[in-house]
Amino acid sequence: MLINKGKFEGVFEIQLEPHEDSRGFFMRVYDDKLFNEHGMNVNWVQESHSLSLDKGVIRGMHFQFPPYAETKLIRVLNGKIIDIFIDLRKGSPTFGKWDSVELSAENKKMIYIPRGFAHGFCTLTDNCELLYKMDNYYAPDSAYTLQWDDPDLGIDWPIKDPILSENDSKANEFKDFVEEYGGLDV
Repeated sequence: MLINKGKFEGVFEIQLEPHEDSRGFFMRVYDDKLFNEHGMNVNWVQESHSLSLDKGVIRGMHFQFPPYAETKLIRVLNGKIIDIFIDLRKGSPTFGKWDSVELSAENKKMIYIPRGFAHGFCTLTDNCELLYKMDNYYAPDSAYTLQWDDPDLGIDWPIKDPILSENDSKANEFKDFVEEYGGLDV
């Protein structure tokens, strides 16, 4: 596996390297020693599996407040998504900026997103399945959602009329988050 630094401090794009033969492939998707060498010292405590049936589903932009903030390791098992993350760390030179990476079953990439980021994605195909590893437990009372289409964030989504959950359709504005919290101390 190849680990490459992302545009934001602490974000890593991971290219998996399958060993293929006539039967299929075998690939390593996690290596504690290699992750530690890159400063990704985490203790994964939860793993979740997500299925989005339709192309055009947006899930996000989600995060949890400290002390329940989460580092995430995301991989697509089936389909293709655009994965989006926003830096919410107080004092970060990239605070309020977003970046993205295309993840698919075909390209076999993963994204490592540290604590202090909001996260979401848009499905580019039907039947998208994702696996998420997290280094903290789900804490619903600490969860927060930013508007996926907030003009102050200016995220360049590949669709204009997404399929949203009720929660995501009632999300908070970025300026309200900044005014009330100023960012995340992680």
